[in-house]
Amino acid sequence: MKSPKEISLEKKLYSILSPEEKSGELIRLLCNDREVQEMQDYANNVSIVRLGFNDHGPVHMRKVTLNAIRLFSLLHKAGVQSSLEHDNVGTYQDSLCAVILASFLHDVGMAVGREDHELLSSTLAISVINRILDSLYPDNLQKRVVLRSIALEGIVGHMANRRIHSIEAGIILIADGCDMEKGRARIPMTISHEAKVGDIHKYSSNAIEKVEIKKGGEKPISIHVSMSNEVGFFQVEEVLYPKIRMSPVKPYIELYAKVIGQDHKQYL
Repeated sequence: MKSPKEISLEKKLYSILSPEEKSGELIRLLCNDREVQEMQDYANNVSIVRLGFNDHGPVHMRKVTLNAIRLFSLLHKAGVQSSLEHDNVGTYQDSLCAVILASFLHDVGMAVGREDHELLSSTLAISVINRILDSLYPDNLQKRVVLRSIALEGIVGHMANRRIHSIEAGIILIADGCDMEKGRARIPMTISHEAKVGDIHKYSSNAIEKVEIKKGGEKPISIHVSMSNEVGFFQVEEVLYPKIRMSPVKPYIELYAKVIGQDHKQYL
């Protein structure tokens, strides 16, 4: 059974992606895929119950997908071509499909463990990606090969610990880093009150009140982070900013963070 939050996020995804477009067909395939649901659910079980980490399950992966679509749309509206468009091997819709696949599956490797989970995610996701692309592009082997490659680059690159080169992959780690509002830390903080290694992530995340992704002033994308206290700056400086710094999308982003009631701090 899906949670009310999952259902709400899926409704948002359906509302912004037309079923007549490839991306709209894709998101419906993913949201209704039983294997994908089981993979995401178990990844979250391992992350929260066994390891005591933040949400890395179906809610998180749907939020990251929403963030990625928003980021990618802002770039597109500003006239920034995707890498597939620039290389003349795909359309905007093709690139968007790769972005959705990567963001929707990027953390399934947490079902195995935290270390190298981005590589484990690519291993676990590849059969799903192949199956979904076979349905989406049944008569176009080239598109299936290209989109699979871009989606896997986005998955393995989302931890900002290896160099990535496409705009599409560069969207994923930023979209992931933007999911740091306090609700994500609610469950692990509820079930565990004992101090342990990694708690700074939970408490700093719990200080983040809002993350807004909107059209920028001087650049196509503006990310604004509002927090209740200064511990939230850890999330910005140690999680989000390094991901932006490693992304090919960095030149197109403005980043601001502030404690509510104080002047903002400009990062980019």
